[in-house]
Amino acid sequence: MKTLVIYYSYTGHTKEAAIELAAKEAADITEVKDVRRKKAFPLGCLAAIRGKAWPIQALDKDPAAYDRLIILSPIWAGNPPPAVNGLFAQLPKGKKISVKMNSAGGQSNCRERVKKVIKLKGCVLEGYEDIRVPGKDAG
Repeated sequence: MKTLVIYYSYTGHTKEAAIELAAKEAADITEVKDVRRKKAFPLGCLAAIRGKAWPIQALDKDPAAYDRLIILSPIWAGNPPPAVNGLFAQLPKGKKISVKMNSAGGQSNCRERVKKVIKLKGCVLEGYEDIRVPGKDAG
């Protein structure tokens, strides 16, 4: 099964986790890049609460070419960041997807929102995990 790890990282902590996971899974890896990077966090928290999607740069690997996608993201204000919502909007139909959300608290309320978005895209959510990143901001 061909796997792609897709991650969004604002401060680098999620990137570290994604690199480790890709090596463990023998998977390819690609980064979600927010076109609003310079002012993303303050405005992004408000947009995250509202479930808004922001545009992202084209990924350097095509998710449609993979059987399974693993998405890693920090949690902003209890929700996926707008850049990740932008990724969700572009998911190819019918993919098997696992989502891992990083936060300092290790818990969030975004599980139901993620499940709903994945289902609306016609994909199968194989797993969802809130991951605690102790002593760090989760980004």
